[in-house]
Amino acid sequence: MSDVPAEFEVKLADTAAELHAAQALRYDVFVRELGGGGPLVDHEQGLERDRFDPFFDHLLVTHVPTRTVAGVYRLLRQEQAERAGQFYSEDEYDLGALKSSGRPLLELGRSCLHRDFRGGMAMYHLWNGLARYVQEHGIEILFGVASFHGTDPAALAQPLSMLRHGHLAPPGLRVRALPQHYQSMDLVPQEQLDRVAAMKATPALIKAYLRLGGFVGDGAYVDHGFNTTDVCLVLDVHQMTERQKRLYSGQVGR
Repeated sequence: MSDVPAEFEVKLADTAAELHAAQALRYDVFVRELGGGGPLVDHEQGLERDRFDPFFDHLLVTHVPTRTVAGVYRLLRQEQAERAGQFYSEDEYDLGALKSSGRPLLELGRSCLHRDFRGGMAMYHLWNGLARYVQEHGIEILFGVASFHGTDPAALAQPLSMLRHGHLAPPGLRVRALPQHYQSMDLVPQEQLDRVAAMKATPALIKAYLRLGGFVGDGAYVDHGFNTTDVCLVLDVHQMTERQKRLYSGQVGR
């Protein structure tokens, strides 16, 4: 993963120091900024971590001139999930539709950018590195939980309803929030949607998945521990258009 300009380096973490750097950025974003927490979060060292970290691959984008970790993603293939005992999002969602498909799966999570690199090229390189990883491992379906800030679904009624009405996954890819966690996303009738306001209230990561042809599962999950409302995003790589593939692999304009 070295075919990027010298300003940025994209690689998988392969040392304890690199993993700690990823967890430190996650702490800044998910704990300091968003008020999240968890039983294994290390407040003394400033590390956001959980029991799944040893099983994931951790994709890092580093700003070379300053040696700052600008962005991270963690990636879990099906064989890694089997060693972990489950996919991370199985605590929130029934993944039966995906797991029974027989197609190679990749779970994505903990995506975040350093505040100094948002709106710039760091996300471009993060997606570029992800695209190469997907190709190298023959992945066909990407999925993972993405979050809205806050735990009041009523305050998120417009964007949640927009996703439910316009981007619900087809039955063969439709994961569903577990019954004990299920929060309906059908909160505003379709004819009352304010699509412009809904899109403005939708986080950039979710909008990026939608541009690539992604879908959402049925139902949201209110995560009080992380101070978020989660949706499960699903992307079938084989259903992407050529334009979407170029966007996803960082080849727009080439």
